[in-house]
Amino acid sequence: MGFAVMSMTDAAADRVKAIVGNSGPDAKGVRVGIKKGGCAGMEYTIDLVTEPNPKDDLIEHAGARVWVEPSAVLYLLGTRMDFESTKMRSGFTFVNPNQTSACGCGESVELKPADLAALARERAEQSHAG
Repeated sequence: MGFAVMSMTDAAADRVKAIVGNSGPDAKGVRVGIKKGGCAGMEYTIDLVTEPNPKDDLIEHAGARVWVEPSAVLYLLGTRMDFESTKMRSGFTFVNPNQTSACGCGESVELKPADLAALARERAEQSHAG
């Protein structure tokens, strides 16, 4: 099995499946990306996917499909996608080890690219420890 860019909680998978189910027969999943914007510099984007881009990374969990756009991969490595509903808001949340700061509302984040050399070292150490 290859290295997954992101992981997804059951709550996130359930929400993705609900969005797809309510979006008509062409909907296949959602696409996660990042864009410049907000007070902290970057924002997560989520779009409905009807025609997957072959260059995107595909993450599947509990029947839900999430594609990650190539330009976001380095910023999203190791991220866990969740869905939460509170009195004030409901939406997807991202627990991202590459996040260096966020604005007060949590909608905008500052991200650094993942350190691929450090990730490779960690994976090598884990495989030798087993």
